[in-house]
Amino acid sequence: MPLYENVFIARQDISGAQVDALADGFAQLIADQGGEVKKREYWGLRNLAYRMRKNRKGHYVLMNLAAPAAAIAELERTMRINEDVLRYLTIRVEAHEDGPSAVMLNRGSRDDRQRRGDRDRDRYGESREPRDTGERGDRPAAGERTERPVAERAVPEAVEP
Repeated sequence: MPLYENVFIARQDISGAQVDALADGFAQLIADQGGEVKKREYWGLRNLAYRMRKNRKGHYVLMNLAAPAAAIAELERTMRINEDVLRYLTIRVEAHEDGPSAVMLNRGSRDDRQRRGDRDRDRYGESREPRDTGERGDRPAAGERTERPVAERAVPEAVEP
């Protein structure tokens, strides 16, 4: 049986429970047509790249499907008719990915970000040199006074008569 991935975006003003009910209805439609939903992920309420039907946000849902082509055609027809679905995309894949999708993996990576107090460290956690330690050439850092060595001071030469 062919494998598909389907992502749909539901309107922002419906609740999470209504989105689950909508996804359950689509899963039941696939089951009635002889297919099955292998995995379903709710990605949450996310910002859209541009306004769609006066919506700036949308509820994203991913479904991994194993279904005949007729079931996918019926699913897309139902999504096109439903006024709560803003957009949908169905693609055929060779194999479904095991585990959570890339969106779900990226969602929990907030621990990898630098904290405000860790700005003196680079992205790998290693200590960086402070910014004003000679990076500007031979000028002293702001507010720092330095004496040049005696050899570099301008000393007037003795004039012979």
